[in-house]
Amino acid sequence: MVKLAFNSALSQKDVKKDEKDEALIPQEGDVEEVLRVRQQSRAFCWCMCLGLALMLSGVVVGGAYLYRYYILEVKQRAAAKVGDVLQEQNTYFCGVNYIEEQYMMKDSAEDTPISDMRVDERVRVLTEEEVALIHVPVPEFSDSDPADIVHDFNKKLTAYLDLSLNKCYVIPLNTSIVMPPKDFLELLVNIKAGTYLPQSYLVHEQMVVTEKVEHVEQLGYFIYSLCRGRDTYRLQRRSTIAGIQKREALDCHKIRHFENKFVVETLICEQ
Repeated sequence: MVKLAFNSALSQKDVKKDEKDEALIPQEGDVEEVLRVRQQSRAFCWCMCLGLALMLSGVVVGGAYLYRYYILEVKQRAAAKVGDVLQEQNTYFCGVNYIEEQYMMKDSAEDTPISDMRVDERVRVLTEEEVALIHVPVPEFSDSDPADIVHDFNKKLTAYLDLSLNKCYVIPLNTSIVMPPKDFLELLVNIKAGTYLPQSYLVHEQMVVTEKVEHVEQLGYFIYSLCRGRDTYRLQRRSTIAGIQKREALDCHKIRHFENKFVVETLICEQ
């Protein structure tokens, strides 16, 4: 009878090999732990990406804010200073003396006294835009109203802002009275230099209010800037009679100004 026996060393090696194989196969709890760690790592990566995106967007928005509200503001202030300098260079403070004939209802021809008057104004001429901007302050010795006036040769319109009434009046430009901007600028230079004769004469013109203007923005940038937010009316010229004339009982206001070699008295009346 044959007796079989196993080598103990071999049996131990097989056992160790089985244990090693079992160690290479992860348990169910280990798999869940690995998955949880991976999910946390992905979530952390997404949070990092989102945080970086928010930081970058904040930098972009902040930079745009700083550029808009600081750098542009500095540029605008610098441009405004340059504009003020140019405005001062193109602005003229001057006045002219004129002769006003005051007709009196008397028989003698000698009863037509002549008085020497003066009108002062501040003028800014924009030759490229073909616009003259006139400011007539409160007169010292006249009963006329202070006013701001715009002569726009591109739109062929004139606008009067009566500062006493705070009302705006618009009428077609009268090129027979208003000098072109370049010629007017030359006249102002001569007045400032003292080469222009100190006395002038007075021209009368009478206007009548016709209708209210509803859309002032259609009258051009300069007139819109003058009349915006104010009651604006259209005017129509009335033919005047030289010398003594019987005036109708109208509510009238006068503005005395000059935009030529003579002074103009603009009488604005409401029917």
